[in-house]
Amino acid sequence: MTASAWTEAPSTPFPNDPLTQNESCDLAIVGGGILGLCSGLHAAREGLSVRIVDAASVGDRASGLNGGQVIAGFKYDPGWLVAHFGEKRGAALAQFGASTPDAVFDLIAREKLDVPRQASGWIQAAHSDVAMRAIEQRAKQWIAYGVPAKILNVAEVTRLTGARGYLGGWHDPRGGAIQPFAYTRELARIAVAAGVRIAEHTRITRLNRENSAWVLQTADGKSLRAKSVIIATNAYADGLVPGLARTLLPLHSFQIATEPLSDEVLSTILPEGQVVSDSRRIVVYYRKGPNGRMLLGGRGSMAEPTDPKAWSHLEHALKRLYPALADVAIEKRWYGRVAMTLDHLPHVHEPEPGLIIAAGCQGRGVGLMTALGPRLVDYLASRDAERIPFPITPIRPIPFHAFRNIGISAAIAWYRLVDMLER
Repeated sequence: MTASAWTEAPSTPFPNDPLTQNESCDLAIVGGGILGLCSGLHAAREGLSVRIVDAASVGDRASGLNGGQVIAGFKYDPGWLVAHFGEKRGAALAQFGASTPDAVFDLIAREKLDVPRQASGWIQAAHSDVAMRAIEQRAKQWIAYGVPAKILNVAEVTRLTGARGYLGGWHDPRGGAIQPFAYTRELARIAVAAGVRIAEHTRITRLNRENSAWVLQTADGKSLRAKSVIIATNAYADGLVPGLARTLLPLHSFQIATEPLSDEVLSTILPEGQVVSDSRRIVVYYRKGPNGRMLLGGRGSMAEPTDPKAWSHLEHALKRLYPALADVAIEKRWYGRVAMTLDHLPHVHEPEPGLIIAAGCQGRGVGLMTALGPRLVDYLASRDAERIPFPITPIRPIPFHAFRNIGISAAIAWYRLVDMLER
């Protein structure tokens, strides 16, 4: 594995602030990714003392390693949300999902963050007739909600993507892309400026309730007392909260980046700057990246990669979509861990008052976690459940979770075969 394409640019510096013995704060946040940083920033500006602790470096996990796509909504369409959750909750969820790209782009503009971005929209491209019919229904629902989306025919999707093999798709103008590593580091910078203290390379090993406070303890004996706690570890959940890790299906998202391409070649690929996800069960997503590179990602093996061959499925996908890139060198290969849930919806838990957890981004983490973080803080302050768009549910471990890797690997192999055969 090589370093990601995102780390080529200098990152924003901010001071690591290690925990000392017996600290206290109003809000402790475990996890320094997008959710943790946006929560901490909002809380600090509301006057709370905030401590963020992260087991790695800020930006070294999924928040800084993802594809940077900013996509509105969820895996489910507005009509399904209303039918499943009822008119009030379903409509609130649809409205919240629609707002998540604006949460990202407005934050970058308002705070003057040094984050490369493109707000030219997101394309979902159809690989089969069945997928095209589903995409048409999805687009029509969002159009009915007032979104100026457009259903694309074969010629239009080919022109906008430059790729071959698609039967059509839809263009959602709300979406776009950011440079995720820069975004995460810039969030950390402004959070620190607001008063948040961040301790990197600090793993919390115990979490206990003692009277009216939560006590977080590290492996080396340090402790942090907090009135409230947000767990923002997502796919990196471990045994800190009993049962939490067993509610999630952690998957590896692999990405590749080509060598810098010529302007002539780049002009034929995504000429209007959109980002793309296709309709396959094992989704392939791609965009133009920094320094004239082409980036493409998708699900990888469940095992930790040890050889460049682990990324070969992405190289094949790139050549299938863009035959002109068949001889282009792949210069960067990296991966991160993402969390899925069985119902394909984000989950919010509060196992005890003052301990709030959010996990399960389903590939939409950039916008979702940016928008959700301040809502969690407001809920902790007000105890008003309507501040959070998702229902607060109990932690329910997935049955036979210990066998997840075997089952997921088999499912991925099967879905890849179906995707290849389907038309």
